Amino acid sequence: MQYSRWDGTQDLSQLDPDDILEALADDLMDHGDLRSAMRNLMRRGLQGAAPMQGLRDLMRKLREERKQQLERFNLSGVMDGIKAHLEEVLRLERDALDAMRGSKRDGDSADPQSSNGADDDGHETRDPHSGADNNPGDGEPSFASSLMDSIADKNAQFLDALPSDPAGKVKALQDYEFVSPEAQAKFEELREQLRQAMTQTFFKDVENMIQDMSEGDVQRMKDMVEDLNDMLVKHIGGEEDPGFDEFMRNYGDMFGPNPPQSIDELVEQMQRQMAAMQSLMMSMPTSQFEQLQNLLKDRLGDSDLDQGLRSLAQKLDFLDPDKGQRYRFEGDESLDLQAAMQLMEQMHDMEDLQHELTKAQRDGELDHIDVDKLEALLGEEATDALEKMRKLVEVLEQAGYISRDGDQFGLTPRGMKLIGQKALGEIYRAIKRHSLGNHQLPEEGRFGERLDATKAYEFGDPFHLHMSRTLQNALRRTGLGTPVALQSEDFEVYRHEQAVRTSTVLLVDLSWSMELRGAFPAAKKVALALNNLITSAFPRDTFHVVGFSAYARELKAHEVPFLSTDEYVMGTNMHHALLTAEKLLERQPSGTKQVLMITDGEPTAHIENGRAQFAYPPTPRTIRETLRAVKRCTSKRITINTFMLDESDYLRTFMDEVSKINGGRVFYSSPDRLGEYVLVDYVHNRRKVIGKR
Repeated sequence: MQYSRWDGTQDLSQLDPDDILEALADDLMDHGDLRSAMRNLMRRGLQGAAPMQGLRDLMRKLREERKQQLERFNLSGVMDGIKAHLEEVLRLERDALDAMRGSKRDGDSADPQSSNGADDDGHETRDPHSGADNNPGDGEPSFASSLMDSIADKNAQFLDALPSDPAGKVKALQDYEFVSPEAQAKFEELREQLRQAMTQTFFKDVENMIQDMSEGDVQRMKDMVEDLNDMLVKHIGGEEDPGFDEFMRNYGDMFGPNPPQSIDELVEQMQRQMAAMQSLMMSMPTSQFEQLQNLLKDRLGDSDLDQGLRSLAQKLDFLDPDKGQRYRFEGDESLDLQAAMQLMEQMHDMEDLQHELTKAQRDGELDHIDVDKLEALLGEEATDALEKMRKLVEVLEQAGYISRDGDQFGLTPRGMKLIGQKALGEIYRAIKRHSLGNHQLPEEGRFGERLDATKAYEFGDPFHLHMSRTLQNALRRTGLGTPVALQSEDFEVYRHEQAVRTSTVLLVDLSWSMELRGAFPAAKKVALALNNLITSAFPRDTFHVVGFSAYARELKAHEVPFLSTDEYVMGTNMHHALLTAEKLLERQPSGTKQVLMITDGEPTAHIENGRAQFAYPPTPRTIRETLRAVKRCTSKRITINTFMLDESDYLRTFMDEVSKINGGRVFYSSPDRLGEYVLVDYVHNRRKVIGKR
């Protein structure tokens, strides 16, 4: 590993493969499934120097964002905004009408000299544009003033007689001739908003459609809606080619910069738009919902087009009904119609993203999460977390901790070692009050196993002469000839290893009850910790793992994390387990031999003619065969130490009998203390054995 001075540019956000694998280890022990462990890691995220948000974190942030929106806005302001817009139109128009009347009154009260338009010599002048005498002389209003007054009064009466509801006002004002250009423009702006809202009920990008409509060219849109209805009829009928490609060639430009690529995508887009409008209606107060519905009804100004859209709505509802939902907004901030519809789309995006995150938590697949939607709703930090989740497997592969075979993943020896180190470290932390130490040297006067290497004899060495080398030393000193005169400096003796070799078989009960008690993950963790301890601290020791239920079988170290209990196999066959352990230990010519057995129940099966015989309660034959296997191990100087996870009277009686025959010990432990008991006993037992020799 290389180190460099911190300069502020180093990226600390990179995933650490060691952190990832350690975070996976416990779930791997619990479930025996790397995919399941990876899925759980993606759910909860990763802590450490380079933390990673998990799917649950993203879900929590999404819920908080949704809650903030509900607490911020109030949809009752949608109709208030439309009403205010209408009131502003009417105010501008009434002001213009008042100005018309005011201009007439101002003309009547003006200076006659000024009003007649006389020149400096007192001669009368005419307004060439009026076509009338500016000084009728009898004090009555001019024809033009009277006409303006009549128009103003007539328009004012029309405005006073407008319906009270917004929809009625808008419908009546469509044929009204405005006096005020500002009022006219303001009213057209409102009509444009309503047309857009109506069109957005079906189509996501409506700018081109609305632009065409604003110019009065609705025929193309009518044709598009008619062809769309025909295409949906074929789609609902199951036709293989309902004509989508031809439809998009004719009308694709009307669907904005990102047109749908399939009929399913088009239908989904339209259904989403309908759902947003439905949700808006459902989330408003009932009275306002009815007012808005009336405002949008027949808003496109063409009966055929309106009928085509109603038919389209029926087909979309048939394909996927009940898309809208009610949101309870409780805030103070008001929205206009366009902003409210955008908010509804955002709320539906949140619902969609929530479903996507929920599915990802369930199946561990991330590809169906919409990255653009995730970033829009939760920001870049969320997309960074998603990218890290997608790289978990890649990082572990590059580090050499897992290997891939098609869609299957497995731990490499390097990955196994790291998980074993973690398990060993956890157990050692739990037993730090114990001073385990290293191997103890044999007592004085005893020596370990003889090696092939030799050395010159020194006082105190065992007098295990290497005869040929001793004679060669003497002949080199005296020359060829007989007799050979030996002296102390000629002696060459075998070297001896100052350690004792221990061969261990760990028997792990795979019966379903181990899983029910929560003991199975602890047993797997013990197996990995022992394997790591022995291969690292005691490399000359041997270690085997045997799993047993109805039958016993040897397990390789890399299989241990992926073990599962034999849920559908009945029996606790200690008899077969002990026979298997005996055969494994026979391969070791010397040293201490021991069996460590982890179980939670009495023997309920034995081997007879190569087949497992199961019975519960245990038969005398099963008990007899199991104890016979204990005696065989005892006769071959194999110590059996048992770690029991149950303390029933029957089980205690049976294990006392095993201990009496073999001389080994029995420990009654709980799953959370199992690792401590086994490791302490393993090291302490080695010391005890060495001390006896």
